[in-house]
Amino acid sequence: MHTLNIGILAHVDAGKTSLTERLLFDHGAVDRLGSVDAGDTVTDDGGIERRRGITVRSAVAGFTVGDTRVNLIDTPGHSDFVAEVERALEVLDGAVLLLSAVEGVQARTRVLMRTLRRLRLPTLVFVNKIDRAGARTDGLLDDVRRLLTPHVAPLTEVSDAGSAQARVAPRPPDGRLAEALAEVDPDVLAALVDGPEPTARDLAAALAARTADGSFHPLFHGSALGGQGVAELVEGLVTLVPAAAGGTAAGSPEPRGTVFAVRPGPAGERRAYLRLYAGEVRPRRRLTFLRRESDGRTTEVSGRVTRLDVVGGDATLTAGNIAAVTVPGGLRVGDRLGEPADRAPRFAPPTLQTLVRARRPEQAGPLRSALLALADRDPLLHARPAASGTTTLLLYGEVQMEVLAATLAEEFGIEAEFAPGRVRLLERPAGTGEAAEEMPWLDRTRYWATIGLRVGPGPYGSGAVFGYETELGALPRAFHQAVEETVHAALTAGLTGAAVTDCRVTLIRSGFNSVLSTAADFRGLTPIVLRRALARAGTVLYEPYLTFEAEVPPDALAAVTGLLASLGADITGTAGGEPAWFVTGELPARRAREAELRLPGLTRGEAVWSSRPGADRPVKPGR
Repeated sequence: MHTLNIGILAHVDAGKTSLTERLLFDHGAVDRLGSVDAGDTVTDDGGIERRRGITVRSAVAGFTVGDTRVNLIDTPGHSDFVAEVERALEVLDGAVLLLSAVEGVQARTRVLMRTLRRLRLPTLVFVNKIDRAGARTDGLLDDVRRLLTPHVAPLTEVSDAGSAQARVAPRPPDGRLAEALAEVDPDVLAALVDGPEPTARDLAAALAARTADGSFHPLFHGSALGGQGVAELVEGLVTLVPAAAGGTAAGSPEPRGTVFAVRPGPAGERRAYLRLYAGEVRPRRRLTFLRRESDGRTTEVSGRVTRLDVVGGDATLTAGNIAAVTVPGGLRVGDRLGEPADRAPRFAPPTLQTLVRARRPEQAGPLRSALLALADRDPLLHARPAASGTTTLLLYGEVQMEVLAATLAEEFGIEAEFAPGRVRLLERPAGTGEAAEEMPWLDRTRYWATIGLRVGPGPYGSGAVFGYETELGALPRAFHQAVEETVHAALTAGLTGAAVTDCRVTLIRSGFNSVLSTAADFRGLTPIVLRRALARAGTVLYEPYLTFEAEVPPDALAAVTGLLASLGADITGTAGGEPAWFVTGELPARRAREAELRLPGLTRGEAVWSSRPGADRPVKPGR
């Protein structure tokens, strides 16, 4: 049995969940066809997903066709859940990029295709909703070649598009496919130029090879609701996408894998979806996962597998497959079993910051606990206590905020209010500074501790790293731990109040009184010494930027570039002509919403805007 892990990706409302339901139903994995409108689909099983009709969290379901097991990963379409999508990409063998034959190529579709092509992930394009009024085929294919990739060719053709009588038929290999493949396959090009012309078998082999290496994209048509064209899509998946490697990797008997999604189980337990790359996992086996903390540290999480639900129903999780795993203490997204060498995309942290408050004062404590529990499931959802019983939260957008409010009410019974979101700022050390205090240290409280700290800049993206220059064993372990934990806690608010990151804090001096000193002394004195060292080092305040692409009509190019420049954008390129120009660059995240709102008025509603988190930059004077 071969295994394929396939992601279904699309702009919101293009039909991802409906296609998943159709695939499961047609291959006997479910006995009835669920509906997004009715809220009874297999993968959107959360109450919020069913009410809103959108996918919020990645989900896995599987079916079997011949000797191939296909695991489907249904991912969110809304841009607020971009991290959920990018985490899923890490574990895929291939992808289906869904387009609507009515709405066509949308902004989110273009962002997804760029990511898929960058990862060289085998990707099939599926044009959905061919039976809907207004469906297009030939014109849409031109848009795909212009806006997504020129390296695409249809393997099906449609009759009566835009009506309930729409039907799909396979398109035999012909000269048009050969010409398209010749752009990416030198053997096909040589055969067309020098002869003899490639046979149907030659074209099939070239199609499989170029699809496998991610340079070419077969296109299929169909309807997820009506079922037309789905069989041809499945045939394309099993013949064109290489299956996952199975068995135990040579020389690597230990299991190796990654956790890409976490969802609550029926009893409230945390179920982690684990993709295994090598080895095998059985129930009751003890596993050790590596976890990268938000401050840059790597910690270990160990425990026995108390529950193992392999997609497909096997008793043992083998290489190439996926299982929902339960381990005491719980796993997080991004936890790694062993050291996977497979692609591991890094994505920017959230850029929107908000304060969350319980509507009823007596729920302030439970609210904070609930938000910390939700953040523990998702390492990119940062939560930390703030003043007056509020909690500071980092997230990606307003829709995610609405979903979190509904989750708090549904899962925890807490009504929460979210302050308007504002862009998150960060501090980084400008230089190196040192400070030290001897015991006893007198403020309003006597601290029986000696602490010296050095603060300096660290590599970009390293977070906050703590180290020692003092002699090992000079302090009891509890005092060492108190200093380290307090340093990480204190760095959540630097000289301007923003969190401090990409720094290295070193303990350079220490001392204690064996009779009087306690861990509380070190916890009390550490923030004072750290702040003095940070002040001597100095900090630079940074703000997040977005990398954007705007597609605009030629007659609006000057107005659009003028607008973007006035918003502080750095325009890195303009290219195109008729029928559109493409403007690329970087823009402060705090000005992105204004750009999105003003573009339609400058372009008669014809602009297409897409953006993704980029690197942050120092805040300009006079911001």
